[in-house]
Amino acid sequence: MSNTSLTTGPLSGLRVIVNATGVAALYAARLLGTMGAETILLEPPAGCPLRREGPFLDEAGQASALFAYLAAGAHSLICELDTDHGRAMLGGLLAQADIFIDDTVLAGRQASGLDEAAVAARHPQLIHVSALPFGAHGPKAHWTAEDIILQHASGEGNLLPNGLSIELFPHRSPVKIHGHFASLQGGLAAALGALAALWARPEQGGQYVDISSQDATLAVGAFAIQRLGDGSVEHRVERSFRYGGVIPCADGHVELLTLEQRQWDGLVKLLGEPDWALDPALADSLERSRQGPAINGHIRAWAGSRKVEDIVREGQKLSVPLAKYYSPAEVVRDPHERVRGLFQPVDVAGVGLLDMLVSPFHVDGAPLVLNGGPPVLGDYRRATVGA
Repeated sequence: MSNTSLTTGPLSGLRVIVNATGVAALYAARLLGTMGAETILLEPPAGCPLRREGPFLDEAGQASALFAYLAAGAHSLICELDTDHGRAMLGGLLAQADIFIDDTVLAGRQASGLDEAAVAARHPQLIHVSALPFGAHGPKAHWTAEDIILQHASGEGNLLPNGLSIELFPHRSPVKIHGHFASLQGGLAAALGALAALWARPEQGGQYVDISSQDATLAVGAFAIQRLGDGSVEHRVERSFRYGGVIPCADGHVELLTLEQRQWDGLVKLLGEPDWALDPALADSLERSRQGPAINGHIRAWAGSRKVEDIVREGQKLSVPLAKYYSPAEVVRDPHERVRGLFQPVDVAGVGLLDMLVSPFHVDGAPLVLNGGPPVLGDYRRATVGA
């Protein structure tokens, strides 16, 4: 599919050039493109490596689901940066661009003219965003890393699994969050950094934005990191709410959390005001925490014979904070998601129309719109950049 239309949005009229081999840089560009910026992905003749990363949407293994999501709405331009012609093409593109996002390893930047000083000298008004696993400065700047390394380097991996998972699988080793969690955090930070620099450009001119996916993921576990200051080292066995959390039901799971007294009172009513819950000692939140495992035993015994929809419906009437765990298919079909415009049918070459998440946020109270599906390799006409 060739993306020829232009979306409207808060970044409409801006141009983003992205040179990406990994998730963080391409996700940053995806976020900016979804807000209306024209996004051009530079690719080698064989295509971006993410095109070959599973899972795939077709049996032939030609349509990567990951790439389809990350590159939706972008253009593709074949540009060989290890040649004089490719570097000249990039120079022409950056002269017309507002933001350049790059994840080239440090050792390869100077040879391609992509180092911080060279880009700033040639394009003083350009926002130059570097998106690397450990940033472009410091002792680990030259390191590469898969997502599992980033998750553990940020401290989050050691805290998994926890809650119900650690109860069900107490001997399971520390694992990782599914997919590219840490790299997506880096991409989000890169997009925010680009927007902050863009905001300041009228006064400051172009800026270099150095993003570390490890640093971005550290923010997710900030509470655990903060506890190090008082000598506490959080462990995955202890990292759960004393009661509530993931609750198995007869036909699925709900997430339950009561932080306020009125929420606990509503939960007691939802449970049918059993004798154990009416114990005066449980009127104290600290005592409830101390008795958390026993309380969870009662809640799970009650929920195990009831359907999710019934629990959610009756619980929300009583202001109990709980919600159903949906399968991916249920999320896409859910009326709430439809009303909010979170998904949009896009055309994926060789696959057809698929519902795709547009954006995790609205702008001015309205959903954003994708400017098409992932690009066919080299769909962007070279004539438009004078090459």
